[in-house]
Amino acid sequence: MKRMKPSLVLASAAVVGLAVVASGYVEQTGTRMATAAGRFVGALGKEQAAKAVFPYDSPERLNWHFIPRDRKGIPIKELTPAQRALAFGLIATGTGGGGYLKATTIMSLEQVLLELEKGRGPVRDPERYFLTIFGTPSDTGKWGWRVEGHHLSLNFAIEDGKVVGATPTFFGSNPAEVREGPRQGVRTLADREDTALRLVQALDGNQQKTAIVAPEAPRDIRAANTPQPPADAAPGIAYDALNADQKGYLRALIDAYSSDMPDEVAKSWLDEIRRANPEGIRFAWYGPADRTRPHAYRVQGPTFLIEFNNTQNNANHIHSVWRNMLGDFAIPVAAK
Repeated sequence: MKRMKPSLVLASAAVVGLAVVASGYVEQTGTRMATAAGRFVGALGKEQAAKAVFPYDSPERLNWHFIPRDRKGIPIKELTPAQRALAFGLIATGTGGGGYLKATTIMSLEQVLLELEKGRGPVRDPERYFLTIFGTPSDTGKWGWRVEGHHLSLNFAIEDGKVVGATPTFFGSNPAEVREGPRQGVRTLADREDTALRLVQALDGNQQKTAIVAPEAPRDIRAANTPQPPADAAPGIAYDALNADQKGYLRALIDAYSSDMPDEVAKSWLDEIRRANPEGIRFAWYGPADRTRPHAYRVQGPTFLIEFNNTQNNANHIHSVWRNMLGDFAIPVAAK
């Protein structure tokens, strides 16, 4: 049975789900994840498994970040070739569309940084990405998993075979554009940057007065390493204040994020947006509408928050995240 890729039509638009519906799919994403994670854990030695596996309710499950630091879990560096194949098989179950290519390219950029910095920066290593399993992979009960390292953090919670949480979801890129060497021209997150630029540049003067909320961009995204997203009201211009072409750009921007996830997760996110009144989504821009100068944006609705920041390294260093305003890590905000 052919799997149809979800698309964002804000007459059919939305963000992350605390429950993923799998109708129309031969095999649920949660089941594929359980199979891949079970094979991965089963291939680990005793000492490796002790590093990789934590209880589901461990505080470590909420300890996410995107900076270059040591993590709990087992790094790709310590895996045999056969184990690595299983590790990347698991990562593939947590991505869709261009998401897997983005994730693996982000890892590979560590080598670019190593060559550019010539040892002057923090540890740079394409194999310093960690797999962590929380609980026992299964189609019954709760379990979860994470892949994380510099500029990548994908976090999943699964219950009774269904993905019930897929946030925070973080993709970053340094360099945002590789400007020298054999990989010159690579832009890992170009869709997330260029689509937003097209939207802000398509706004008329009065619309820009509402959408551009500050002449300078903040130094970074907010609330990194916090278990739940910031709860501030959404700034910027509302979806229903846009014309048809501008709405198309905003839909395409949201789709640039959701389409990097497995189809079922993307469908859940978009269905949630639709149910929660997409007309209330707001787009806010910070800084000049110029890719070569520090800039940032937010897209926020009742169920989701996107933050994007490109201010470091002379506006050549991207941080971008999708968070669930209903609750990251499958933990409802009301239960905090």
